[in-house]
Amino acid sequence: MNRFPVIIDCDPGVDDTAALLLASRMEELDIRAITTVAGNVGVDITTANAIKVRHAMGKDIPIYKGADRPMFRQLVTAEEVHGNDGFGGVEYPHEMTNTEIGEEKAWDAIYRIAKESNGELVIIAVGPMTNIGIALSKYNDLPKYIKRIVIMGGAAIGGNVTPSAEFNIYVDPESADMMFCCGVPVYMCGLDVTLKAYLTPEELDEIGALGSFQGKLFRDVMQGGLKKYLEWGFTGVAMHDPAAVLYAADDSIFETHHVGIRVETKGQLTAGKTVTDLYSDKQMEHNAYIVTDVNREAFVNKVKSLMAKF
Repeated sequence: MNRFPVIIDCDPGVDDTAALLLASRMEELDIRAITTVAGNVGVDITTANAIKVRHAMGKDIPIYKGADRPMFRQLVTAEEVHGNDGFGGVEYPHEMTNTEIGEEKAWDAIYRIAKESNGELVIIAVGPMTNIGIALSKYNDLPKYIKRIVIMGGAAIGGNVTPSAEFNIYVDPESADMMFCCGVPVYMCGLDVTLKAYLTPEELDEIGALGSFQGKLFRDVMQGGLKKYLEWGFTGVAMHDPAAVLYAADDSIFETHHVGIRVETKGQLTAGKTVTDLYSDKQMEHNAYIVTDVNREAFVNKVKSLMAKF
């Protein structure tokens, strides 16, 4: 097994919560830090939720608070899916003994940990890419210390906040485009794959019935999102952020293509669109990878087996 250092950059967020719980049981991931950013809700709330999930993970992982707004835009949030508390309205039932967070800003922690990791660091970014954008702006040599970046964001076709843009990219398209252009290989787990990586109500109930507090938390925080997805006509709730975390650890059940990706930052109708040459005769510089498919049965089995480890 190839164990490697990881920073999880996130905006918890209900599916961020599920992703962090899964990540804590992946032997491949040596989680060096959790960095928080504004996105699904404001950064004070995402940081408070990260503290709760760290307790549920049962690991003493440093948390560093990051950006409270995009680099150049007003913040857009998603309380309609994640709840005003970002936790799906679920009350966290345990008293936490460790509520401390690091004094460093997220972008400074990213740089320090990247240098300490001797070029082996993998960043898993499942929120807006603002912390990465700021880190790249502040530290010109950062890219040489990062092995790869795996993100949940974007789409080759369609969107979920506008007809052409996915939420995490839409919130801060400038930071996302900086990331794609920085020279680090970026692996994009966007809507093309994450909408196929879903859990049905019955599968969520199976996880909740595993007998652990974490399994119940996993099921409960996803109920609000599940209701929305069922109303929208889906079979189950898309596990957006868990798909990216699972991909980072093991890409064998996924389909990946080497492509060119840039982000539209100026369009009135297309701001936040990830533009790729995947389906085009006109080729761009192949600076990234796009994940387009997943073996859903294997995905579901992997999620269940990891949650059974609690």
